Amino acid sequence: MTLKPLADRMRPTTFDEIAGQTHLVSKNGILRKLTENGRIPNMVFFGPPGTGKTTIANIIAKMSGMQLYKLNATTASLADVKEVIAGSESLLSENGTLLYLDEIQYFNKKQQQSLLEFMENGKITLIASTTENPYYCVYNALLSRSSVFEFKSVTPKDCVPTLVRALEILNNDFSDNKTADERVLLAIAGAAGGDVRMSIGILENAFYICGKEFDIESVKSLIPDVVGHYDRDGDVHYDLLSCLQKSIRGSDPDAAIFYLAKILAGGDLLSACRRLLVIASEDIGLAYPLAASITYSCTESAKQLGMPEACIPLANAVCMLATAPKSNSAYMAYHAACEDINQGKGLEIPEHLRSPLFKGYKYPHEYENHFVLQDYLPKDLVGKRYYTFGTNKTEQAAKAYYDFIRAAAKK
Repeated sequence: MTLKPLADRMRPTTFDEIAGQTHLVSKNGILRKLTENGRIPNMVFFGPPGTGKTTIANIIAKMSGMQLYKLNATTASLADVKEVIAGSESLLSENGTLLYLDEIQYFNKKQQQSLLEFMENGKITLIASTTENPYYCVYNALLSRSSVFEFKSVTPKDCVPTLVRALEILNNDFSDNKTADERVLLAIAGAAGGDVRMSIGILENAFYICGKEFDIESVKSLIPDVVGHYDRDGDVHYDLLSCLQKSIRGSDPDAAIFYLAKILAGGDLLSACRRLLVIASEDIGLAYPLAASITYSCTESAKQLGMPEACIPLANAVCMLATAPKSNSAYMAYHAACEDINQGKGLEIPEHLRSPLFKGYKYPHEYENHFVLQDYLPKDLVGKRYYTFGTNKTEQAAKAYYDFIRAAAKK
């Protein structure tokens, strides 16, 4: 028996059948309210695949009575758009034309600009969708004429009712009565990383290999080791690295370890190493200066070991950095100095620091405590303070020494 893919046959036809996206399609969801009140603006949908973007566009078209046209920007051209515009004048489009343009990030700026005229004269209402950050990949003028809605990964719990319905359909198709307990369904949903379509596909395959009751081992054989959405050149990649750094900066070792595991599961060992080296100096800094050396040692070990053993030294580095005292004093001092440089200050180097004569320079090692009072900054910056000692134990010890040698030199 040849049937259409189960995910296509199960595509929801009402907002109530949507898995997840309650912020958009529940009774108080903004998209549902707009549609029910007959307000269909130009829209941009963004979020991971398999979260309902196309399905919701179908439902909006059905509820509004608009004629729906679908294009995918990976294969469509301006000629295809113009063909849709021509069709918008037919009797079928008397309630308006809704153009659903999937993967809009693959349209270049000129192609996106060409849509503006038709959006403004009302010939089409545009719903553009993308899996990337629209504020990076969608032309600003198009964004300013659209309402932007974020689609979120569907939680395993929210996905389970859909899988229960899928199993019922399969049993009906084959006059069978197979069962799957909630633990198995949650494992399937979790393996899909928030992609409902993928979870249905896993369940459909499991139906053919499992007996009367789905067993977890058979299901696991269908689940890849690396799941979720991870694009090494996309926003998800940078979001995970940012989450790793923010978790360490926030002294949360549990969250930091989770994001490290997520990054490594995506196969990106080098980016994890580079980001940890940055964190050691930017966020821990002078509060624990040895952190930079320890992190360097761990990251070099990880690169020599490769995966899966690389996770061991990197986990050590992450937990050490997350639980270490924090200071960004040196980092902030550098940026404060850059501000003065960008304003054109400090152009003239002090005479006693200039080679070859170093006229008037005092050699600190010839003085008590190896210190002597003298100015090192250019004249227009004398007395300027860029560095402020942190309140941690290490920097306060350095401050005590700093204050001592200056007080002694003034006597």
